[in-house]
Amino acid sequence: VAGVEYNGGMTSATLWKNGAAQTLNNGSHEAMAYSVAVSGNDVNGAGNEYNGTNQVAILWKNGEQQYLSDGSNYADANSVFVSGSDVYVAGKDNEIIKVWKNGVSQVLTDGSNSAGARSIFVSGNDVYVAGYENNGSVGVAKLWKNGVAQDLTDGSKQAMAYSVFVSGSDVYVAGYESNGTRWVAKLWKNGAAQVLTNGAKNAVAGSVFVSGSDVYVAGYENNGTYGVAKLWKN
Repeated sequence: VAGVEYNGGMTSATLWKNGAAQTLNNGSHEAMAYSVAVSGNDVNGAGNEYNGTNQVAILWKNGEQQYLSDGSNYADANSVFVSGSDVYVAGKDNEIIKVWKNGVSQVLTDGSNSAGARSIFVSGNDVYVAGYENNGSVGVAKLWKNGVAQDLTDGSKQAMAYSVFVSGSDVYVAGYESNGTRWVAKLWKNGAAQVLTNGAKNAVAGSVFVSGSDVYVAGYENNGTYGVAKLWKN
């Protein structure tokens, strides 16, 4: 599990293996870990570290950090995926969505609008990234396949894509879209939306996973006072 632990006035990027914590950064600056991918004996964590001025996107491989951005702009690394010997990281640098493959970046957006990448999945030779890009005022949920963008929402209401999973020829994306008043948890399968909540309370679908013919989505729905953690199956 990758995450954050608060240690004596500072957040530290932390990896837990079977419940035992390992701090990934040296503790001199604030840092966070957002994603972990294990392949063989290699453990890859993605996140960011504050350099005193900006957040720097970082990949930790077996505890050794690799800087993905140069620190001159705000950057983050939100998701890591391993395919064969290749390590893919999705994030952004100065509002430009990037995919780093073995440390080399590919640009997915031009920076004219605010954007962010939340999840990456690699299937064969295809690289999928889920996230959002503003159309000037509203966030549009998007899926990029090999750098080509697909709009999941029409841009009339705020939306976000948080997670992508590929099973065979089917591509699943979890996120939310506003109905004008509340956030509605949604699952898109091959671009077609499925509504998970009725829109009476704010709800978000944060992660999707497919096992056989079963589709699992994790997220939350507000009960009027608090957010309630939820799992949707099919």
